[in-house]
Amino acid sequence: MAAPAQNLTARQIAEDQHWWFASRARAIHAVAGPWLAAKPRRVLDVGCGAGNMMHHLARYGPVQGVEIDPRPLRLAQERGYDARLADASAGLPFDAEQFDLVAMLDVVEHNRDDSAILREGWRVLAPGGFLLITVPAFMFLWSHNDALNAHVRRYTAGELRRKIAAAGFRMKRLTYNNFFVFPMAALLIRLAAPPVNRALTGVGIVEAALLRVVSLPWGTSLIALAQKG
Repeated sequence: MAAPAQNLTARQIAEDQHWWFASRARAIHAVAGPWLAAKPRRVLDVGCGAGNMMHHLARYGPVQGVEIDPRPLRLAQERGYDARLADASAGLPFDAEQFDLVAMLDVVEHNRDDSAILREGWRVLAPGGFLLITVPAFMFLWSHNDALNAHVRRYTAGELRRKIAAAGFRMKRLTYNNFFVFPMAALLIRLAAPPVNRALTGVGIVEAALLRVVSLPWGTSLIALAQKG
């Protein structure tokens, strides 16, 4: 199970206070929370990295993680998370129908065969289970940051919808996020000075409130929640 919030390290707290990470977490919960909060779920965080989102996902139930890179994986394990080394696109180390929620948060865009990782999500989900995805949006926003992070692509809503449907899922919510910062995306994603961070955190709070009731027509990222029939 994910480490309880009171055991977060100083580094995790700092991560959570950066406007981009804080806004992403709020947006994810705004979109997915109404569907996921009713009962405890067995959660798998695919591409869990150093465990940055595992304590957030723990609000939905006990969390396990897999990560392809041993360097952040070691940090996740040091933080007390149940995480193991695995390449999701080559096959997850779990039997079929083991989880009620599979999260792929800024993961799918790293895979040349993104369909393979979506099919693995389908395989390990129990019937009625949910797939939660975030990906970067719009190829015209491609930048050095994408190359630095080994992205293969950025997505439009239509492209992501088609790929998720082809893997067998029924879409429940699909929305862009970082709507308000979209015009200044290339600059703002690098800013973390305290006044800027506070201002953009406030923007993220407003956007999360909107996402509870509407889907947004553009943004720098996409959030999708789909269900296995």
